[in-house]
Amino acid sequence: QVQLVESGGGLVQAGGSLRLSCAASGADFSTMGMGWYRQAPGQQREFVATINSRAFTNYADSVKSRFTISRDNTKNTVYLQMNSLKPEDTAVYYCRACLGPGYWGQGTQVTVSS
Repeated sequence: QVQLVESGGGLVQAGGSLRLSCAASGADFSTMGMGWYRQAPGQQREFVATINSRAFTNYADSVKSRFTISRDNTKNTVYLQMNSLKPEDTAVYYCRACLGPGYWGQGTQVTVSS
């Protein structure tokens, strides 16, 4: 059983930055692909970014060049650095472990004011 705990969300003005963290436990973190997803009110959860065990990354077009996903295998943690934030980035951000059936964290709220 994989446990994921996100942190780092908050309220920020448009153009600002936030860094989200997701700490994992319960499995060999270094072998897991990890991802970030988000869900805005009234919308479906959507893909944001993924990073595999070799640190290859993939991004949604809407965040490419503004967001950076990274991982620290010594800390069992994946990060999402979010720059140039826009009001449309407002959502609950979820961490996902791409192992077996997949595991989700509880989410962290990001609110971007205009």
